[in-house]
Amino acid sequence: MSFDRSDRVEQTPGDDRGRGRRNRAVAIGVSAVVVAGLLGFGSYTLLDRSEAKERDQDSSAQDAKQPEKAEATPFDGPIAGEKTWDAEKLTRDHVTTEVTYPMEPPVGGDHNPAWLNCDGVVYEKAVPNVNAVHALEHGAVWVTYNGKAADADVRELASRVEKTAYALMSPYEGQAGAVMLTAWGKQVTVDGAEDPRVEQFFTKYVQGAQTPEPGAPCTGGVDG
Repeated sequence: MSFDRSDRVEQTPGDDRGRGRRNRAVAIGVSAVVVAGLLGFGSYTLLDRSEAKERDQDSSAQDAKQPEKAEATPFDGPIAGEKTWDAEKLTRDHVTTEVTYPMEPPVGGDHNPAWLNCDGVVYEKAVPNVNAVHALEHGAVWVTYNGKAADADVRELASRVEKTAYALMSPYEGQAGAVMLTAWGKQVTVDGAEDPRVEQFFTKYVQGAQTPEPGAPCTGGVDG
């Protein structure tokens, strides 16, 4: 079977223009998909970098407030003038009533289920004993002072506490000494912020061996 030239379909200029429009439409569609993909990838990259930056900032903030033990060799000798209570006799029950403690500030005993936030917190007013004792159970060191303490000592001790995880500070008018340091079952009266026993007490008892619940949180509790 043969075909005559007259049987061939003649292409017109209109056909070329239609094909050109289709090609351009396809090209535009492909370009849009590519651009959308690039924008999506760019947004994901920016978001990922932003989240990574936030994680780094949180990590840096936490690193800046680590227990002093990480920066100094723990003191393992006796601390002059320190008083110690038998840990086995310090009860650890949770109660919702007030507790009368035999010492001021208290070094342990029954306490409220909510601990006092102790992640380097300096309280300007007196705090409840029952919440502070729970913080001691978590391994915090509690710095207290009364009206006899020098303003310079209070400021310097506050600066130290703010830089130390598992530490808190508050005024305590009922105590005998001007400045006292307390951990679970441990307590000492110091002469001031420059007293070497401050360093010794912090390095020995911030999350120290006396801690009944090592690793328990110092955040997520109550603020006095």
